[in-house]
Amino acid sequence: MNRPPVIAVTSGEPAGIGPELCLRLAGEGLPARLVVLADRDLLAARATAIGWHGTLRDYVAGAAPTVADGPCLEVLHCPLAAPSVAGRLDPANAAYVLALLDRALAGCRSGESAEFAAMVTAPVHKGVINDAGAAGAFFSGHTEYLAERTGTPRVVMMLAGGTPHGPLRVALATTHLPLRAVPDAITPALLEETLRIVHADLRAKYGIAEPRILVAGLNPHAGEDGHLGREEIDVIAPLLDRLRGEGMHLVGPLPADTLFTLPLLAQGDCVLAMYHDQGLTALKYATFGRGINVTLGLPVIRTSVDHGTALALAGTGRADPGSLFEAVREAIRMAACRRPM
Repeated sequence: MNRPPVIAVTSGEPAGIGPELCLRLAGEGLPARLVVLADRDLLAARATAIGWHGTLRDYVAGAAPTVADGPCLEVLHCPLAAPSVAGRLDPANAAYVLALLDRALAGCRSGESAEFAAMVTAPVHKGVINDAGAAGAFFSGHTEYLAERTGTPRVVMMLAGGTPHGPLRVALATTHLPLRAVPDAITPALLEETLRIVHADLRAKYGIAEPRILVAGLNPHAGEDGHLGREEIDVIAPLLDRLRGEGMHLVGPLPADTLFTLPLLAQGDCVLAMYHDQGLTALKYATFGRGINVTLGLPVIRTSVDHGTALALAGTGRADPGSLFEAVREAIRMAACRRPM
């Protein structure tokens, strides 16, 4: 019999909503063994604060999962450096947040014998990590940190979410750049590397044998034959033609204002947008509250919530767990589909 995958869930910034969202995973009946990485006492305190009545059990690698009446959460205990208060950031705990990521990553990186099949990350607070200097350099986010830790030269951010018409996946050629910097960043080398990563991971981690990727143009109307810009003619179209010659199924460059219509979306498994708001405005409109972040290109499966630490909501029990639930479900699906790279 196939055993359910073991999924590591990092609880993120201890002063934020991550710990209480993790508590709410218990009792959801998800088809996996979920292991939350957190300080056990922190989870117990947050459980009391939000009125969560369940059991916290210590996770033991290799041991059978625990069975309990009512909600039960397996916890891989990682100690806080200092007591944490909901809603109040403390730089003393910045190293703890990174330790959660390092432990989850270590458990995912053993090939076929990996302890964890995937990792799911609750939100961190970049500002307090940088204030503490815990990362040893500028910490720009989970994605970049995990790429550096795994020696991955390039990763791709893909946002995903369910819609009434099926899954919507949007990968980004560029991420957090000022708009004026985007055209110079859209080079043949960047697009080729991005498309190869997206294509490879749709095959290896989603089980899609022949991925169909819809590629947006950069300019309005995809440049309108050069009258509104030449990036489509000079950069994007030639690169797509070359990769099609290798057998990739690529559609585009397409005008972004009509790309996110149902007839076009039905022709693809994923959209590649040229810049952040071009792709994510449509995705968040369609999936807000249930959207997730998937990091493509890593040697492990990593999904994440698509929201921040929401310090004002921490400890109130009012935070919506929908994005975390979806991130875990996506990690489970990907673990089931994963093939050797």
